[in-house]
Amino acid sequence: MSQNRNQTMNQQNKFIIIIPARYGSSRFPGKPLAKIGGVEMIVHVCRQASQVTDEVVVATDDTRIKDCVEAAGFRAVMTSDKHRSGTDRVREAYEKSGSSANVIINIQGDEPFIEPRQIRQLMDCFDTLATEIATLCRKFNPEKGFDALFDPNLVKVTLSARGEALYFSRSIIPYVRGVDCTQWLAAADFHTHIGIYAYRSDVLAQITDLPQSPLEKAESLEQLRWLENGYRIRIAVSEYGTIGIDTPDDLAAAERHWAATRSHNTV
Repeated sequence: MSQNRNQTMNQQNKFIIIIPARYGSSRFPGKPLAKIGGVEMIVHVCRQASQVTDEVVVATDDTRIKDCVEAAGFRAVMTSDKHRSGTDRVREAYEKSGSSANVIINIQGDEPFIEPRQIRQLMDCFDTLATEIATLCRKFNPEKGFDALFDPNLVKVTLSARGEALYFSRSIIPYVRGVDCTQWLAAADFHTHIGIYAYRSDVLAQITDLPQSPLEKAESLEQLRWLENGYRIRIAVSEYGTIGIDTPDDLAAAERHWAATRSHNTV
């Protein structure tokens, strides 16, 4: 009975996917228009998202990105170039879209290999009205080694027994006391954050009105602002990672991944 009620609850939700995509980037200007396999990165993201829902909107601050998205048959909305975060840009795009969706999914414009099943997993988190915000994580693979876990660009997260976020950090969490750090990977499980979010529409408006918080400023992670202000973040554990692209070197790696994937699919 409970499962059926949860399924009914999720069927009552209406989802929109909004993809924030800025042209400016200190490490990789014009990144959304960089090509992978001859196709712009932002178009790859739109294609992946459109496998899950017909309502996909790109939120951008540059007409070059807007023109590219529309030429590929997708919708784009122009937004301010003054936003402090992608979440603020998502809110503006949602309000301009005229959508009646009550749950907004935020997929970054540099995630060309996001899996449709990951998006559906995020949607499933809204099978109860108690879910305000949801995101994904993945269990860290110990074979990658301690140095990879130590990378501050790899955001870590700890979870409660109810599957909600306790804390996000660029540092390694949890700290394994009484164990040499070279043995931590064998002594505890670690989870890394996957930066795809979903919010109920009223919650999105609330969290973007909040001022920056001390922990957010310290770690440069906006989700800490939400936790500090009492919002609950439900987390689904995904079997799949993503390949985010922040630098030209990442793009080269993405090209190799794309080529390998295409080669495998044609065998």
